[in-house]
Amino acid sequence: MLTKEQLLQIKKLQHICEQQGGFELKLNVDMLENRDENSKEDFFHYEDGQLVGFLGSYGFGNKVELTGMVHPGYRGKGIFSTLFAMAVEEARHRNAKVILLNAPSSSQTAKQFLANIPCTFSLTEYQMKWHQTDLYEDPAVTIRPSASQDDWDAEIQLEVACFGFSEKEASDFNQRIRELNGEDMFIIEAEGRIAGKIRVSETEGEAWIYGFAVFPDLQGKGIGRKALSKVVKMKSKKGLPIFLEVEAKNANALKLYESCGFRNYHSQDYYLYQGQ
Repeated sequence: MLTKEQLLQIKKLQHICEQQGGFELKLNVDMLENRDENSKEDFFHYEDGQLVGFLGSYGFGNKVELTGMVHPGYRGKGIFSTLFAMAVEEARHRNAKVILLNAPSSSQTAKQFLANIPCTFSLTEYQMKWHQTDLYEDPAVTIRPSASQDDWDAEIQLEVACFGFSEKEASDFNQRIRELNGEDMFIIEAEGRIAGKIRVSETEGEAWIYGFAVFPDLQGKGIGRKALSKVVKMKSKKGLPIFLEVEAKNANALKLYESCGFRNYHSQDYYLYQGQ
């Protein structure tokens, strides 16, 4: 696990890079704060005792996402290339089938790096923030904490049906979330059955929504919008700003989130690494 000092160093470097570049880095702070001590997921480079380069690896089933940064004053020295090579080697050691590189859409330094490695553009992801709007409450759709074996089984089925996980990947991923992350895990119920799931992470005074899914045969009935409205109202009452992420090409999800008051404020690009 990362120490408090390491987390502070990462956040300090992040602030410097974002201020200089005019963008936001996606470093998944909630995951950094809950690392598995048995996994090598973070790579550091120091100069004279100062952290000047960092790359984080984030596993999602058989997929690994990589994102990092180098202090503006230390670029052009091959620091990021070294960190990247280490992270790719570790991802292969973990038998990752897909390696995605994440970079802010507006980062020119990231684009320069990506132009010199074997990768292809995969997708753009919007980061969205909730803006105050009236939300409809429907008692026919409820949310409750995930607690039972039936809930666990449903969550695994949802990961497989909606996110393309294998059952083992879904089980391993959900187990790790439960062991390491202090997230609220909710079950959505409608039409007399478990209809979906949603997770919420509260980190540094912000609420982030993840893993939102409704079974395919129940989609298109307004269940997702009603469940999301309940979660948003719950967190907004605590005075927390609320965020989520969605692929730009997912038109149905975008429409759903916008109908609940979410607006796009930033974007991240993902590139599929094709190195041997």
